[in-house]
Amino acid sequence: MQSSLIGKIEKAKRYAQEKERITFNDFNISFHGENSDHEIQYKDGHWHCTCNFFSSWGLCSHTMALQKILEGMLPEKAFSVNSEHGVTIS
Repeated sequence: MQSSLIGKIEKAKRYAQEKERITFNDFNISFHGENSDHEIQYKDGHWHCTCNFFSSWGLCSHTMALQKILEGMLPEKAFSVNSEHGVTIS
């Protein structure tokens, strides 16, 4: 294997451990929930989920799970909906 490729592999391993290097700005996700599948979107600082709970509350278990999974890789405003409702994810 070429030494330049070995160097890139090592760098990729280091980057993978340094989550603070990554910030998600926009994305779409298919989420397989317990009752059905949902489409989740994070765009322009706002969440959207196709589940019924989200339409009333502006947050749901699907978006909160993603916030937990992507902790450190989302901008602070991605968590503002939770603080508006007094919700803390630990």
